[in-house]
Amino acid sequence: VLGLLVWTLIAGTEYFLYPAFGWVMFVAVFYWVLTLFFLIIYMTMTYTRIPQVPWTMVGLCFNGSAFVLYLIAAIVDASSVTKDLDNHNYNSWAASSFFAFVVTVCYAGNTYFSLISWRSRTLQ
Repeated sequence: VLGLLVWTLIAGTEYFLYPAFGWVMFVAVFYWVLTLFFLIIYMTMTYTRIPQVPWTMVGLCFNGSAFVLYLIAAIVDASSVTKDLDNHNYNSWAASSFFAFVVTVCYAGNTYFSLISWRSRTLQ
């Protein structure tokens, strides 16, 4: 839901005029789609039917990459928000920046728990 807020707040503006917001849109939409994909896989328990895939490692890599790229996107988003660019888009861009940092914290937490899960699997 928070990732959805990030990209919808930017998509409702003229973000295509500023390349920095294009990067934020790419990261937000890319990880939103992948998160939905993994949510469906885990909710339907499809992962149990594909035991060849190391799911704890996949989760760790996914969450770790999401954390790093969302952190970069959030910093780019926050540093690109100025009233000088376009006044009527300022509030949307500022809100998207806030939610990008919130999503970054969520993915950081998921990365931590994925790391704990991965370590417990490798020790067995």
